[in-house]
This record gives sequence, structure tokens and C-alpha cells, in this order.
Amino acid sequence: MALMPRRVKHRKSQRGRLKGNAFRGNRVCFGDFGLQSLESGWVSAQTIEACRIAIMQYIRGEGKLYIRMFPQKSVTARPLETRMGTGKGEPDHWVAVVRAGAIMFEVSGVSKVGAVECFGRVAHKLPLKCKLAPRDFAG
Repeated sequence: MALMPRRVKHRKSQRGRLKGNAFRGNRVCFGDFGLQSLESGWVSAQTIEACRIAIMQYIRGEGKLYIRMFPQKSVTARPLETRMGTGKGEPDHWVAVVRAGAIMFEVSGVSKVGAVECFGRVAHKLPLKCKLAPRDFAG
């Protein structure tokens, strides 16, 4: 089952703008290694679930996974071959808004070689460019 919010204040949301870098959620806090986005974009709930399955299949219960994004923006769509006008479409799917520099996934209990291979598989599924980010143990 794909992620989505239990309740929302408004069913339909505006598109918004994807400019600037993430100034919150841009450090690895919970795990040892993280997957950091290098560009801004939307990541759908289905993509997050596919990435979660790929990571869990790789770490096989010996590590822990932290998902640092949540799809809380609804994206609307109109049916095919409908005429112009008649308002905005119905909510179709849910996306997470990801800014450049945001940490999307974190793992702990995995070696660096394992984290590189694990996040390499996940990076192919994501619509954004991303890199491996180690934890900053100094602070």
C-alpha cells in the first residue's frame, strides 16, 4: 500500500515552486549513511515504496532503514479526452516534495561498501540525481 496522509485540510493543492536548497533535513541524523538529493523534484508514493522494498531486500534485517520524506502533496489529473474548462481534476496520486540537498533515506548497521551498493540500486529508481552522504560524527 502506498503512503498517503490520513487526513488533509484541503483535498487539492497548488503546484508550488521548486527553488532553493533544503536547509532542514539536509544532514544524516539517524543512520550511518544517507542518500542525499542533488536536485529538486517530486517523488511519488509508489517510488518511495519501491525504494523501501529494494533497501529492505538488500539489508535483510541486519540494518535499520529510516525514510526521511513523506508524500503529503496531492497531484490532480483530469480524465483523458475531456474538454477544456470544467474546473480542476480529482486527486490522482501523492508526492513528496524534495529540495536539493535533502536526505531521503538513511541506513544504519551496514558497512560503507554495502551502503554504496544498496543506494546505487535505489538511485536508479528515483527521478532525481543523488549521492551517498556519510554521517558527520564531529557534531
